[in-house]
Amino acid sequence: MADKQNRKKGLIRVLPSKLKRYLYEYLDTRVVFISDLALSILASVIVLWLISLFAGNVESYRGVFTLWWLGSSLVATLIAIFLFKNYKIVIRHAQLRDLLGIFRISATKVLLMCLVLAVFSIFNKTVILALLLDFLITSFFLISLRILMILVYDIYKSQLKDRLNRQRILVYGTNEKSVAVVARLQDSTHYQVLGFLVPHNIATQYKIADTPVYGYNDESKLKALVDRFSLDCILFATESEAQAERDGLIQFCIEKGVKVLITPTIDEVVGGKIMKNKIRGIKIEDLLGREEISINEEGIRRECEGKTILVTGAAGSIGSELCRQLAGFGVKKLVLFDNAETPMHNLRLEMEGRFPDVKAVPIIGDVRQTPRLDYVFRKWRPQIVFHAAAYKHVPLMEENPCEATLVNVHGSRNVADKCLEYGVEKMVMISTDKAVNPTNIMGCTKRLAEIYVQSLGLALKSGKVQGATKFITTRFGNVLGSNGSVIPRFREQIEKGGPVTVTDPRITRYFMTIPEACRLVMEAATLSEGNQIFVFDMGEPVKIDDLARKMISLAGLKVGTDIDIEYIGLRPGEKLYEELLSSAENTDPTPHDRIRIAHVRDYDYDEALRVVNRLETLSREVEISEMVRLMKKTVPEFKSQNSKFCAFDTPEQPV
Repeated sequence: MADKQNRKKGLIRVLPSKLKRYLYEYLDTRVVFISDLALSILASVIVLWLISLFAGNVESYRGVFTLWWLGSSLVATLIAIFLFKNYKIVIRHAQLRDLLGIFRISATKVLLMCLVLAVFSIFNKTVILALLLDFLITSFFLISLRILMILVYDIYKSQLKDRLNRQRILVYGTNEKSVAVVARLQDSTHYQVLGFLVPHNIATQYKIADTPVYGYNDESKLKALVDRFSLDCILFATESEAQAERDGLIQFCIEKGVKVLITPTIDEVVGGKIMKNKIRGIKIEDLLGREEISINEEGIRRECEGKTILVTGAAGSIGSELCRQLAGFGVKKLVLFDNAETPMHNLRLEMEGRFPDVKAVPIIGDVRQTPRLDYVFRKWRPQIVFHAAAYKHVPLMEENPCEATLVNVHGSRNVADKCLEYGVEKMVMISTDKAVNPTNIMGCTKRLAEIYVQSLGLALKSGKVQGATKFITTRFGNVLGSNGSVIPRFREQIEKGGPVTVTDPRITRYFMTIPEACRLVMEAATLSEGNQIFVFDMGEPVKIDDLARKMISLAGLKVGTDIDIEYIGLRPGEKLYEELLSSAENTDPTPHDRIRIAHVRDYDYDEALRVVNRLETLSREVEISEMVRLMKKTVPEFKSQNSKFCAFDTPEQPV
């Protein structure tokens, strides 16, 4: 509301004062009075002209009669107008009864003229006809004037409303994308592009694509531009430019109440169509991301084209994005496997709408149920499997360790075994940075899944187990905006007015966007020779406290004034800092600069199989203590933090 008021005030400043008063108050009564008087006299002149044309004795209606006729018209009109004061009515608010008042003015005028002409014996049938014509023409003119004023007001007000509703923006930068954005917005009904904005001084004013370029090198010049144009928004054409300005221009906009917008990214474009065909407000995800990751699209297409691909956990954050991206690489069939009914239903509808040429087969099932998995592999015969099904929430899994083990360990073992049994070419398993030096049940179960898959791959390589499947593991950190993650949680808390809850002011996490992670997963599948763990370059860790403060600022609020941050302490199983590689590991490079191959300790397949079988038995029997001890024995780097299972780090201690 404040933005609209400011924009309205900025536009009003450039309007002529009389026009402003008409648009936002009323038309000056003197203008209406003079207009009515002039039209009334004009009506009398027209009548005089008509009777001079058609009357038999023309000379009698010239000279003295003209003076009496026009003089009586002037006096009678003045008396009638002052008598009924119709000129004081706000024309744009006029009602039917106000228009009827026009007839009273015309009738009074004619009666007074009749009286004057009769007194001076200037009265006959022709004069009576002239007076009737005067009544009709005067009424027509005065009513037409008001109708015309109302129409003009409505038309201009409508145009003005459109202008007021259009957000006044400057487009950041002058690169090709920025110029393309300006061209695209030329006929926009939502945005009015005032010019380009560049972060340096401009010696001489110039234009690009007939649009002026404005420069700045400090906040004072920025503020001058904002005030000069009553600026609503700054629009960024690319995420990289927005990220570069997150502590400069964007911070200034946040402080000054100027909106920050960004155009749709490549991740919002499918099949050449912008799925969200609207410029949107900038989000924290835009500022945390990095430059767009390039991938070997041709290599991925060769890997996937014409094949049947199974995605477990297909309705989840990572799984659903994998499905969207795989659909663009010419796959023959996508088998969607998940136990979440409603998310699966939504994914099915989305796939049918966005990718009508891709055969998407939704399967409700659970990786813990071997017969259901066997049915899917037997019926659809997938050639590549992306295994994204997992339980991932650390505190929840700390409270439900048996279910975490059944899904993350036993479920992964089931998928891997079926891949081997049915001759799948590649299985790509999604792991996590929490598997490195795990401090919680969830992280340890993912590490155990890595161990089993890796040991199975080694057994294949040595000939101990027969098969041809290549097993690939991808390990990365948190993904921005995934279901139940910190950013949606913070956003929800901010919308509710707070407080925003942060576990510890020192806590940091690695972040990657969901599309970015999925692109790297597909790229890793093309690079692998099998039995490798790929780790992704996650960039710099992000301080969660800073993240919360930035999100509050982007929402136009102030920490401590509008909304509070509350520190609640680390949750069970959480650690302050996460790592992608343990201290005992190192990495080898790959052809992709964001992907490296981790060197991890090898495990014997028979031993891994024995442990996984025993963990399944213990988890089904809900023997929590013995199960957690076996996990810690198998993964000796698993040291619990802020958890009841810390007691098991000392052998044979009860919980």
